[in-house]
Amino acid sequence: MMEKKAVVGETDMLQAMQQDALRLAGKALDQYDVTESTEIARFIKKEFDQLYGQGWQCIVGRDFGCFVTHQCGCFIYFTIGTLSILLFRGAVASEEEIGRRIVMEPVQP
Repeated sequence: MMEKKAVVGETDMLQAMQQDALRLAGKALDQYDVTESTEIARFIKKEFDQLYGQGWQCIVGRDFGCFVTHQCGCFIYFTIGTLSILLFRGAVASEEEIGRRIVMEPVQP
C-alpha cells in the first residue's frame, strides 16, 4: 500500500464510505503508477459503482479545479502525497424529469 497518508480535504460521506474511498485509492496506487491518473480514476469509479450503485465520477490529478453538483452524502476530496482525488456521485434524473426535457432545434437563418 502507498506509504503516504491520505488527507481528506472536504467530504460529506459517511465514515464507512470514506474508508472505502481511501482503501480503494490505496489499492489503485498499488496497481498503477502515480502518472497513470486515468487508470487510477477508472479503477476507483468502477469499484464505487459496484459497491454503491451507478453514477460515480472520479477525477485524479495533480493540478485541477472543479465545481460539481453531487448527491448529498456522496462527495469526497482527498490527497495522497502529491495526487488529488475527487470522487462524487452525480445527480441522477428520474424518467419523469428526462421526459420533461426540452429538445432544442437549431434556428434556420
